[in-house]
Amino acid sequence: MLIQIENIEKTYDMGATKVNALRGVSLSIEKNDYLSIMGPSGSGKSTLMNILGCLDTPTSGTYLFHGDPIQTMDDDQLAVIRNREIGFVFQTFNLLPRTNALHNVELPLIYNGTPPRDRRKRALESLEAVGLADRAHHRPSEMSGGERQRVAIARALVNSPSLILADEPTGNLDSKTGEEIMRLFDAIHQQGNTIIMVTHEQYIADYSQRTIHLRDGRIEREVETGRVMGK
Repeated sequence: MLIQIENIEKTYDMGATKVNALRGVSLSIEKNDYLSIMGPSGSGKSTLMNILGCLDTPTSGTYLFHGDPIQTMDDDQLAVIRNREIGFVFQTFNLLPRTNALHNVELPLIYNGTPPRDRRKRALESLEAVGLADRAHHRPSEMSGGERQRVAIARALVNSPSLILADEPTGNLDSKTGEEIMRLFDAIHQQGNTIIMVTHEQYIADYSQRTIHLRDGRIEREVETGRVMGK
């Protein structure tokens, strides 16, 4: 089991008001799962993604990642998990605008102390895996939206993480480019990666193997797509 969360609650103090963002969420994720998270605004999607990505901690409940209790870890331990185990892909790409694709992909390796020669080699391999080896020395401003998202995916893959978290990965792309990115996620999944994706588009969620629907901080239902990957 890669991830096991049980009865996760998340409450935010907003002055005199308490906001219950998650209410007793339980979820199991196996290695090589491909899961989508859907729900209306305010349903808890972003909060759940932040907790799964170790960007936030639950108010109560248990979160086991590779069997290790995330909820008891301090900030330094959580930072190690994020850097070594989780690759993030964001709707807005989150690339450094003044540096080229190669350096953007190298960033996680710089943070974990990988020697320069090794990180350059791994970054180039990661760019090649997303079909952008020939764009390694171009800045984001010299790339299309689809190319920028591919750079972001290459950066997410460069540490060979246990988990890819994608937050609205096609949200800033036209439909044709979005479908190209989703085919890339298919290929990444077929190589053995585990993917969790937040989306508000049903046709994007249909690329995954199962979808959980959140409402008011709870899992309202879970749907198995029955999809054969690559089809």
